Amino acid sequence: MDAVPERTREPDRARERLVELLREHALVIGEVTLTSGRVAQYYVDAKRAILLPEAYRSLGLLVAERARACRASAVGGVPVSAIPVACAALGAPDPPARGFIVRKERKDHGLQRWIEGPQLHPGERCLIVEDVVTTGGSTIEAIRRAREEGLDVVGVLSVLDRLAGGGEMIGTELGPDASYTALSTIDEVYPDRPDRG
Repeated sequence: MDAVPERTREPDRARERLVELLREHALVIGEVTLTSGRVAQYYVDAKRAILLPEAYRSLGLLVAERARACRASAVGGVPVSAIPVACAALGAPDPPARGFIVRKERKDHGLQRWIEGPQLHPGERCLIVEDVVTTGGSTIEAIRRAREEGLDVVGVLSVLDRLAGGGEMIGTELGPDASYTALSTIDEVYPDRPDRG
């Protein structure tokens, strides 16, 4: 049997290491109120892991790889959760051409743009990114806003999916021509969680 080329194994190793670092640095056990208003017995603060150099490099490689697979020239999402994810991709080898931020509210001064960052062109293929998906609400808002601004949303990538229905909601919003990908799930980061089905 032929050996797997080193370059082929690199994303697998990056993903495995990212999961380890999320488990070690981002998992917080204890009662917390989520963005959705739900109360959970644990929390994954992905930024605690992904803003460490090793996780940031691994994440960048994985997001850039997904952007290439989707043929996306731009990667971004809502502040604050998507910013480090998009920026990690820009620092990876063979990165997407641009990053962007989808505002939750338009500024009433300056250029009053909904999409911040380098100028994106109508029909430009973009990958929406998110750190943690629970209900998918903020990601769906970003998809809708990007589409309203004329962008072609070709996929969504999250660092972690809490497996609380958000991934399915995002998939429904995307429709058949785009896909949702989670780099990790709560089952991998917290396999012994008390609410595991």
